Amino acid sequence: MPLPGATAQMEMAAVERLEELQKAQMASKTPKEAATMMLVYPKHDVPYFVLIERMISKGKHSGQIAFPGGRSEEEDDSHAITALRETEEEVGILMSHQEVITAGTPVYIPPSNYLVRPFLAFAKANLSFTPQPSEVKSIIEVPLQELLDPANVSTHNLSTSYMANVDVPCFLLKDHIVWGATAMMLNEFKSLFTLAMDH
Repeated sequence: MPLPGATAQMEMAAVERLEELQKAQMASKTPKEAATMMLVYPKHDVPYFVLIERMISKGKHSGQIAFPGGRSEEEDDSHAITALRETEEEVGILMSHQEVITAGTPVYIPPSNYLVRPFLAFAKANLSFTPQPSEVKSIIEVPLQELLDPANVSTHNLSTSYMANVDVPCFLLKDHIVWGATAMMLNEFKSLFTLAMDH
């Protein structure tokens, strides 16, 4: 089944982000590579996925809600390996036991000049997470049904490193506001799950 791609992602992108993306396409700069993981697993006999709350820091993505993931290293043989390695480090589980199903559409993040490649993986058993103390403030376990529920799509007014007092599309998941690149990637996978359930 083909991925919904950038069309689904852009449904959760702020207008200002579209302008930034257009500028970025014209700019002659090489982005840094990173990868993230949407890890789906069974809990209480229903599917869940995991997000992380990042530690407060001086970084551009300080305190944000995100997928586990991070920057590609030279020793990584593929982007999928990056996603597996970073997920294992950040949430403390053995990713060799999980099955990577598909890669999503890469998302460019203008403030940090990263090209992030999202992956989707499934676990066959319930998971017990241990957050990486230096980078992860908390683990957020979200029932997949919350993502699929249209009532959890909203807008939120916020200011970022490149936007001030702007209404952005977001998901409201487990009392957290999920926006930006993570929301864009989530929306693509949401569209994929919806298509799968319709067939």
